[in-house]
Amino acid sequence: METSETRSAGEARKARPSRLQRLMRYVPLIAPVLLWAVPCWVLLHTGQRWPLPVTLTGTALFAVCLAAMPLAMVRGHGRRQRDGAAIVGDTLLGVSWVLFTWSVLLGVLLRLALTVAGVGDGQGRARIVTWAVLGVGAALFTWGYAEARRVPRVRRLDVRLPRLGAGLDGTRVVLITDTHYGPLDRARWSARVCETVNTLEADLVCHTGDIADGTAERRRAQAAPLGTVRAVRARVYVTGNHEYYSEAQGWVDLMDELGWEPLRNRHLLLERGGDTLVVAGVDDVTAESSGLAGHGAHLAGALDGADPGLPVLLLAHQPKFIDRAAAHGIDLQLSGHTHGGQIWPFHHLVRIDQPTVAGLSRHGARTLLYTSRGTGFWGPPFRVFAPSEITLLVLRSGQPSAAS
Repeated sequence: METSETRSAGEARKARPSRLQRLMRYVPLIAPVLLWAVPCWVLLHTGQRWPLPVTLTGTALFAVCLAAMPLAMVRGHGRRQRDGAAIVGDTLLGVSWVLFTWSVLLGVLLRLALTVAGVGDGQGRARIVTWAVLGVGAALFTWGYAEARRVPRVRRLDVRLPRLGAGLDGTRVVLITDTHYGPLDRARWSARVCETVNTLEADLVCHTGDIADGTAERRRAQAAPLGTVRAVRARVYVTGNHEYYSEAQGWVDLMDELGWEPLRNRHLLLERGGDTLVVAGVDDVTAESSGLAGHGAHLAGALDGADPGLPVLLLAHQPKFIDRAAAHGIDLQLSGHTHGGQIWPFHHLVRIDQPTVAGLSRHGARTLLYTSRGTGFWGPPFRVFAPSEITLLVLRSGQPSAAS
């Protein structure tokens, strides 16, 4: 028989954080140290025997970066939101991740290969590893920066929806997401993205959130070109988690002002050739803890009043909303959020939190999920083996046309 004492003990056990949760609290403190200390050790202190001034100067440079990165990140992304500091902090974060990754990979694999091949002595092999890491890093920084700053290529794919009526066959849906207008002014980039979207002659244009880092007032100039986007039927938008870091309602109001329809837990109908598609949207899942009145991810509300026999296209910022979508029999969910990992091999960490990183996947008997790698970038101005995209999805019917 359960007593008040056993209930209290059980509640205490539930309230007590797990060992993993306690460890995660220290990640923000441990991660910067590892990101800078590991490459410093591999490049300078594993048998290279560099001249003392080189060793001291290199070590001091790593120490300065280790101290500067978290300070700049806090100053740039905290309450003050200093754009200059954010650029410095974000860039250092990207540099540290690339150097850490390739210091580990080349520090182990290349050194092992050189040892097996009998190339050089210990000092020679250590110096080869150092120059290899620096060379690979320089190449990836240059290429990754160009990839992040360019207008994304268009990725086109056909998506067959068995319940889609023949009248809607060939419906063109363009997806942009995670534009992340931010400290680096990308107003010209934004205009060129919108020009590219307009060449695709879309029936429906969707933005699945994370428009910017900063308030709508602050990033208005970069977001303004979105008002030039053209669509035959509608332009629709849902919030992402980053809106909830920067006065989300301001972004909803601005998108409405620019002529987009914010689908905040509601839907509209897209009709063509006598057939109908339900286009629904939900707030990002983080809205539920944002404290903003009326904000929250409510799929039932988004579908309220819709004919359950009609196919549904759902906009939800995060792929992990797919569990709820599949439970409701949604036909196709469009998401972003993951950036495809943005800087390899970060996608492995993304997989811990999200069911997919990029591309088309099936969930349950009916539901498809398309996860975009994103149109812009967040934070570090690099994209490494995770190219940005503007997505053109051509919806295909599973039913024969009247002419066939």
